[in-house]
Amino acid sequence: MTLREVLHAHIPTLSPESTVRDAVDKMDIYQFPALVVVNDSMEPLAVVTEGDICRVVSTRDSLTSMANEPAYIYGSADPTSMPADTEIGEAFHKMLNSGLTILPVMDDERLAGIVLRVDLMQAMLLDIAAND
Repeated sequence: MTLREVLHAHIPTLSPESTVRDAVDKMDIYQFPALVVVNDSMEPLAVVTEGDICRVVSTRDSLTSMANEPAYIYGSADPTSMPADTEIGEAFHKMLNSGLTILPVMDDERLAGIVLRVDLMQAMLLDIAAND
């Protein structure tokens, strides 16, 4: 089974101009713990997680003081990504070894979607059950 078979294709993204408020709103509305910042060509520039924002808030006065700042400055630039045809087991081990919770999935150098660790765990368990 490949990432193409389990990815979330219709995902919210952020632009480089998106604010922290925009990121929090989209995380809440779409119930995703992380978002990918993309350019006009849908190439990932950064990944911003709920944890990234919380870590900054813990060193600042408040979340509201950073609400209008660009979200991407608090994320991980040049995020690790994998091609859509990558086997889920390989992707899962890459995520574990790198400490990733979200993995952008690429198709022809464009963001095709994302997978979360839990998506890959569920797919591997379903794959085992189907082969029993």
